Amino acid sequence: MAFEFTDSNFKTEAIEKQGVAVVDFWAEWCGPCRMITPIIEELSTEYEGKATIGKVNVDHNPETSQQFGIRSIPTILILKDGEIVDKHVGVISKPALKEKIDSQLS
Repeated sequence: MAFEFTDSNFKTEAIEKQGVAVVDFWAEWCGPCRMITPIIEELSTEYEGKATIGKVNVDHNPETSQQFGIRSIPTILILKDGEIVDKHVGVISKPALKEKIDSQLS
């Protein structure tokens, strides 16, 4: 299951943590977000122990969403050692997202 990032845990689980974190900013009412959800869930299992893959509900976590200037959802941020190394706005295929993650893990 995908990790649930929140305003209270984002700093420790994504910014201060070493390694790769993939963060999907989403909302329940967002149709394209629902299209990405199964991809995020699958990748969280496939990359278990290699990367932290999770979601931020923008409606429940406004501080984190504002901090990163999230204006459109879905937005996927890839962080490596706390730094944003990639950003994708909109729907993305599983192979394309895997390629982005793999490039940061190598």
